[in-house]
Amino acid sequence: MQTIKWGIIGCGDVCEVKSGPGFYKADHSELVIVMRRDGEKAADFAKRHGISQSTSNADEVIHHPDVNAVYIATPPSSHCDYALRVAEAGKPCYVETPMAMNHRECVQMVEAFKAKNLPLFVAYYRRGLPRFLKVRELLREGAIGTLTSVHIVQYGKLDTNPNNWRFDPSIAGAGKFLDLASHGIDILDFLVSPITRASGYALNTGGTYEAEDVTTAAFEFESGVAGTGIWNFHADHADNRITFTGSEGEIQTPVFADTDIILKRNGKEEHIAAPNPPHVQQPLIQTIVNELRGEGQCVSTGETGARASWVMDQCLITYYGER
Repeated sequence: MQTIKWGIIGCGDVCEVKSGPGFYKADHSELVIVMRRDGEKAADFAKRHGISQSTSNADEVIHHPDVNAVYIATPPSSHCDYALRVAEAGKPCYVETPMAMNHRECVQMVEAFKAKNLPLFVAYYRRGLPRFLKVRELLREGAIGTLTSVHIVQYGKLDTNPNNWRFDPSIAGAGKFLDLASHGIDILDFLVSPITRASGYALNTGGTYEAEDVTTAAFEFESGVAGTGIWNFHADHADNRITFTGSEGEIQTPVFADTDIILKRNGKEEHIAAPNPPHVQQPLIQTIVNELRGEGQCVSTGETGARASWVMDQCLITYYGER
């Protein structure tokens, strides 16, 4: 493939700035057609982004003769179905996060693409952002000595709109935990090592919607590091950060906020700037394009995405049971 020609299924909010422009701004990449169930909204997106074709039919994207890679950006309940149809059509696929409703669906997706000898990528784009590449560099060079523990937190105020699909487990897979914690858990997999043991508890403390609003976790990494986490969406304030504690210092980094890395050692505190690019998914999209052209490798795959889903399932089992 010389130019990777993309089709998008689900050109909603995430595609406006975070991902969509990355497909036509990345080198050797072109966005051919976009789809949304509301055809007028799909056409409006296409017009504003300079895309020549739009549709309300996903099959027109999947089977488009000029499209050689498909991006799925719909809610999680349809990720698996669309991905399996893309695999059957013989095309590489890039799927939004969380990868699917649960780990079982992730495995089904991975196996389908493996059977067709096709690549499957997942939009855990933090693996390509300067901030997290810098944190990985600091950890690998021993900036805080031996890494011994990790703590991840995310707080937010209780959402009072029960009709938001993100709080409907039949569409979102769970609540905000599945939507947002997936990014933190995946980036820990990238920065530290895969999580091999995990357990947790999920609760609904606000009663506003069916899904959980507070989740806790304890986990162990393959490299022998201990980890804990809490995702509290019924708090009085907002916060998100990961703290890496080592034998000689500490690193703090936000998961979502575009603020500095903080390195603490020898009684001193250093702030390291690593700002996000305008389109946060573009660096990862570029690695996908490069891999499809035979010029590199993308580090966010179906296999890595499935690992994040497995961890989340362990944390949610007390609330939803086996998923």
